[in-house]
Amino acid sequence: MKTRASSQQVLHYPQLDTVLMVENFIREHSGMFKKKALWENLPKKMMYQTYGVVFDYLQESGKIAVDSEGKIAWIFNPELVQKYLKREHLFVR
Repeated sequence: MKTRASSQQVLHYPQLDTVLMVENFIREHSGMFKKKALWENLPKKMMYQTYGVVFDYLQESGKIAVDSEGKIAWIFNPELVQKYLKREHLFVR
């Protein structure tokens, strides 16, 4: 899995509490902000490069998505996944 962050030299990797803070903020404000505006409105300030690493991770892991207007939405729903995995006629390839 090669992301934009992994193709560049990363000087500082985010701590877990930073990733969780960004996750929670996006979950609470899903669909309200574009990428830069989201960064500007986070509860704690961080370097944009660090934010970019977190953002790329969340996007690559399927937790967030960017719509056609550039707004960020939280799409991760493990309860729904479990519901579909319990159905016998559905399977994962």
